[in-house]
Amino acid sequence: MYAAFPKDLKEAVSKVFNLILNDTYNKAIDGESPDRVEYLLGDSIVQIPYRIYYIDNSNSFINDLNSMEKMILHCIYSRSDDGFVRQKHLKSLLSMEYEDWAIPYIVKICDEYIVEILEMTYVILRQQDTERIKKFCHQNRVSFCKSYNRMISYWNEFYRNEHKNFKQYIGRKLFRECLGYSRVMENKQT
Repeated sequence: MYAAFPKDLKEAVSKVFNLILNDTYNKAIDGESPDRVEYLLGDSIVQIPYRIYYIDNSNSFINDLNSMEKMILHCIYSRSDDGFVRQKHLKSLLSMEYEDWAIPYIVKICDEYIVEILEMTYVILRQQDTERIKKFCHQNRVSFCKSYNRMISYWNEFYRNEHKNFKQYIGRKLFRECLGYSRVMENKQT
């Protein structure tokens, strides 16, 4: 989990991670999937687990954490295998004055298939200044464009009949209005 955050947060990440139960959903052997998503964050690379399987026990200790530790906690659980847990922690993260190192977690969840999470994220982000997020997405243009295409695939598979006009689909609006996607980004991939 340490590779998922900047190195200077190691002590805080360790504190938070040690509070998380080792109990996992469906008795998963490993608490984290081996798959990682890499992003450039400033001059460093962070490697975020695609999913974590730890049961959310954060209600038992969250009030004992400072704001930075809470932000780390919300980032970790935004990768949960349970969509309700992801949504709960993303909502908490978006309600904070989040640091730049939390942005990869926000962006990653936007390419997933649960439309209720996309709707919630759009409603919150459209009320915020998202220039830092757009800068991050531009810096990670190749992976960001893959995320955009992944969002389209989920729309096509799960939501095309319900949301026939892709231009009005919440995922497209989220990527374009809040995250800064444009067709030009795909043309500049190198």
